[in-house]
Amino acid sequence: MSVATPQRPLPGTFFNTPAPVAPVSQSQSLEPIQRAARTINEVLQRDASFPDLDSYVRQGISSDYEIPNHASESAWSPFQRTRTYDIPDRILEQYNRAEVSTSMGLFAELNHAYVTIDSALYLWDYTNPNAELVGFEEQIHQITAVKLVKPRKRVFVESITHLLVVATTQEIILLGVAAGSTPSGVKTVALYQTRMTLAIRGINVQVIEGSSETGRIFFSGADNDVYELTYQQEEKWFASRCGKINHTSTGYSSIVPTWNKKNDEHIVQMVVDDSRRLLYTLSSESSIRTFHMDTLSTLQQVIEKKKQECLRDISHMISQSPLLNDQLKIVTINPISAQEGSKLHLMATTLTGCRLFLSATRGYGYSTGQGAPQSMQVQHIKFPPSTNPKPPGASSVQGADPATDVTSTALSSSRKGIRFPPGLFFCFVSKQDNLGVDSLFLSGPDTGRISAEARAVSAQASRYYETGCWIAMGGRAEAVGLVTPSFAAARRPLGFGNELAVQFDDIPAQVAILTNSGIHIIQRRRLVDIFASAIRSGGGDDGLEVEIKKFIRQYGRGETTATALAVACGQGNDVIPGDNRVARVNDPETLKIARKAFIEYGGRPSLNENSVSEGLSNAADNVRPSSRHEGLALYMARLIRPLWKTPVIRETITPNSAILITSPIQSDTLHGVQDELAKLASFLEENKTFIEGLSGPDSLQHVASQAEQVALQGEHQALHSLQKLNSSIIEGISFVQMLFEERVDDIWRNIDDFTRQRFRDLTFEALFSTDQGKDLAKVLVKAIVNRNIANGSNVDTVADALRRRCGSFCSADDVIIFKAQEQLQKAGEPGSSRDMVRNLLNESLRLFQQVAGSLSFQNLQSAVEQFCALQFYAGAINLALLVAKESDRGNKAQMWVNEGKPQDDSRSQVYNFRLQCYDLVHRVLVSVDDEANQQPDVIDGQTTLIATKRIEAHSVIDDSDDELFQFNLYDWYLAQGWENRLLAVDSPFVVQFLTRSAPTSVERSDLLWRFYVHREHFYEAAAVQLDLAKSEFAIPLAKRIEYLSRAKANASTQSPGIGRQARQILLYEIGELLDVANIQDELLGRLRVDTRMPAERRPQIVQELDNLILNLSNLYNEYADPANYYDICLMIYECADHRNAADINATWQQLLETTHTKVASDPSQTQQPYEAVITMIKDMADRLNHSEVTFNAEHIIEMIEKYAAEYQNNIGPRNWVVDLFVEVNIPYETIVAVLQTMWYSGLAPFTGQAQKRKLAEQIVYTCEECNFAV
Repeated sequence: MSVATPQRPLPGTFFNTPAPVAPVSQSQSLEPIQRAARTINEVLQRDASFPDLDSYVRQGISSDYEIPNHASESAWSPFQRTRTYDIPDRILEQYNRAEVSTSMGLFAELNHAYVTIDSALYLWDYTNPNAELVGFEEQIHQITAVKLVKPRKRVFVESITHLLVVATTQEIILLGVAAGSTPSGVKTVALYQTRMTLAIRGINVQVIEGSSETGRIFFSGADNDVYELTYQQEEKWFASRCGKINHTSTGYSSIVPTWNKKNDEHIVQMVVDDSRRLLYTLSSESSIRTFHMDTLSTLQQVIEKKKQECLRDISHMISQSPLLNDQLKIVTINPISAQEGSKLHLMATTLTGCRLFLSATRGYGYSTGQGAPQSMQVQHIKFPPSTNPKPPGASSVQGADPATDVTSTALSSSRKGIRFPPGLFFCFVSKQDNLGVDSLFLSGPDTGRISAEARAVSAQASRYYETGCWIAMGGRAEAVGLVTPSFAAARRPLGFGNELAVQFDDIPAQVAILTNSGIHIIQRRRLVDIFASAIRSGGGDDGLEVEIKKFIRQYGRGETTATALAVACGQGNDVIPGDNRVARVNDPETLKIARKAFIEYGGRPSLNENSVSEGLSNAADNVRPSSRHEGLALYMARLIRPLWKTPVIRETITPNSAILITSPIQSDTLHGVQDELAKLASFLEENKTFIEGLSGPDSLQHVASQAEQVALQGEHQALHSLQKLNSSIIEGISFVQMLFEERVDDIWRNIDDFTRQRFRDLTFEALFSTDQGKDLAKVLVKAIVNRNIANGSNVDTVADALRRRCGSFCSADDVIIFKAQEQLQKAGEPGSSRDMVRNLLNESLRLFQQVAGSLSFQNLQSAVEQFCALQFYAGAINLALLVAKESDRGNKAQMWVNEGKPQDDSRSQVYNFRLQCYDLVHRVLVSVDDEANQQPDVIDGQTTLIATKRIEAHSVIDDSDDELFQFNLYDWYLAQGWENRLLAVDSPFVVQFLTRSAPTSVERSDLLWRFYVHREHFYEAAAVQLDLAKSEFAIPLAKRIEYLSRAKANASTQSPGIGRQARQILLYEIGELLDVANIQDELLGRLRVDTRMPAERRPQIVQELDNLILNLSNLYNEYADPANYYDICLMIYECADHRNAADINATWQQLLETTHTKVASDPSQTQQPYEAVITMIKDMADRLNHSEVTFNAEHIIEMIEKYAAEYQNNIGPRNWVVDLFVEVNIPYETIVAVLQTMWYSGLAPFTGQAQKRKLAEQIVYTCEECNFAV
């Protein structure tokens, strides 16, 4: 793309305009294969939503036919005669010798025809030019009717697949038919006598019908009665092996001879609808009766629809028509099953070729269940095609819809009309001018056109479009039968008739028609066959363009490209000229034209510009791919339709209770689908340079705008996704084939129950397109390899086969894993030498290490367990740690942990996987410890082998630099109660682990300081203990004091690398906090026993004090001062370095008064108040450390002298005051100086001579004591 080309503005699209950030769309989050699988599901759902019959054969009339011109448009013919088989000469000879009567018929599903000649019956395989006749000549009565029916279950042996009901003038004979096939596919028939006969003299049976589901047999004669032939295995007391029941006449009337009845009306046809349990009869007077088989033995008439009633229904839809008047005659009826239509029950064909579609109702709604209907009416009339053929090349889709032709005589004189699902109509017309020779008109629903119109936005309801053609029979049709299984694209009306959906996996419908000139095989042509013929006979490029445009106009561009792709991949069939055999269209010219049609008429992708709001990065998600992509998706979806939703296996229980695992899909089907997908892959690869969207960057050079570029990118994503899914499906089918080649029953027995359940639930869709399916497949691949290894096969051979056939299920890493497992298994085999076992184990470990990044946990767990069983503990630990590391090369798990483990983070998955690996290491440690504990470590001075292995295992752990593992290991140690083992570990990770976890618990902090003490790092231990004392943990105060005491001791001890100043700073902080803690402890002790405190308040106070160490202000203001603990207040002053003399003196005064009052007011005291004061002063002196601030000598002497003079005058020893001062180590000089000051100052109470004299005496006494001391 030229850089200089300016970008053209796009209406509604502004790529450069900032837009709000939009959430990631679902398509962005899908992998290419998952996106393609979603597309396949959408296509399959669209096919499954094909309109049901009731939606386009609805109330009204129609005559919509597309009948190609026989001369110029033969390629568009919807049916073709593929083979004609002559009637053998021996049959014709016998036929010409008939004396009384002859008849011919078909057993088309068995590829056999029959002829009755008087009393003899002959069968032959009409597909075999030299067929042998199978005859029945063991009775003498004239044969009047023959019918092949299904037998009732458990009446005959399993080899009897059908019953041949032969009616004669005197009896009905049941013959057993054993139908089978030879290895070459030729169908065989053998007749067996059942000894079951029923006398029917006088009935003259002409019509026989059977129920395939129940095995019931009904018949009728020259009257209008319905009989049932009953049969059972053995005779009983009151019932013979065969019996007859008249369901329409009872009592006397049932035994009146037929010739007594005046009414000549009789039954001409009977048909059974097993899906609704209904039997319909058509009489010679065009009356239709409906019978309900409500039980297995009853038959109840519920409706009788006479001709006049039909005409009345018709009159509501059309005023008049020469084709539907009082001369109306119904020649045949055909049932419509409940699987095909919920409303429509029956189709009746008139003599004039009109088709009447009748619906039955029950109550106020349509009869959709198994209940009996109550009424029937004509719902739709399909008139014959026009007698005026359209000109060549004209199409009914151009212009307005043509008026319904209600007067066409194209099908007048119709002898019979046969309908096969999903609406194939065979009408045999016998014209007056050519009696004895039938013309066959065939029509069928134009499935593609009905589907295209149903998907159209403007369509109100689909029309009943049909395509038809005429085929000359050259004789009179005697019988018609469906050769192939009855068509059903779905099991419900919606999607039932979609012939396009099954055109690649079902055989096209084939109908055999027996005439007096031979047996003709008529085949329904698929759309892909019509396309192949149309483009081959188109006549150059102009003709091709005409044909392609016609296809696009009628079926849509997507269906056209899908059909062109199918033909280009060799799917088209056509009749070989002059041979009348169907063969694949594989001539190069036709394939080339189909390739051209797919590439050139596939349209272009388009960008939904109004949906683009995220800019270029997400614009590709708003691209609507081209019809080429739609065609590819349609073709792929229809190829894999039989597999997609089907389970991979079917589990059955045999009679001997054994489990049998089989495939629900035939091997030929799997192989066929794989071949077609391989052809598709080759086609895409060979033509990728020509397919827009697959040609790569080269196609971007020709874009004219950025929108086109984005559209091409979106197209590439869509096509590339389908291409990848196609490759995945091809490999997946190869895997399934190999799975069943490898005796899947053995593999089933070797997998665990969980895997078995996953295997049961696995569908082909999941296998092809999901990660879960791929993972399960790899588990099964491992089981396959293990089985082969166990059987002695070489792993290279098995692995190479797997890689060659299904490489994505067995990668190069998988091969290495298999080899490692093989080495490991060999090491466990008995008889190997120790050196060989060691070499095998090391080789296995080396191989496992090569693929550690892709090793699944299951494989890792298995390897670790086997390593442990062989006592290769170090290797097991090494492998587990390596897998954990390789699974997270970016160390995302560690970052996730460091960030606090945020919620809803994808890194948690990586973390969890690593934890699983670490758990395996834990198991190995337990295993090696258990083994080592059973044996001594040393024998005769030599370390034992198990002790050596234990050392090796722990060495691998100690050498690991995986921080996440080490932390996980330490957590596990502590969970096991192995604290001493943790403390013995010499690793820097231990310090990091304990340091990081210490703030989380007291126990981890205790371990940390114990670890430091163990390593003689006393300073660090003291710091941890200090932090513990200051922490917010719920630690009792006594324990905090203990931590501080230990911290003080550790801080006082020399530590390596720690200077004296650092230790002093730490010691100071510890000492300060310890003093406060001691004060708080004393407060706690006092308050616990203080009787003044209310009982309800005590627990709260204790809880507050017996926890964190509080600051001095709180202790003073909230506890000590309110409680009048003056001594503690003084201690708080001292600790807080409080120097306010007024506060200190007042507190001392209060302490003195309190001490005096306490003793003086208590008569029980044995000491004098002054003695209590002496004790108090001594105690406080020690507690305050003789502080000059809080234990000021001048203030203390004055206070005590005043106290002694005022309260203790002449009590106690004369000089007890001086003795107290001396005893508390107040210097003599201080005592004398304070006393002299008091004497000179004359302060109260030392104002009189007597009081001054006492002071003088104390001064003298102090001096004497001083001299004496000296």
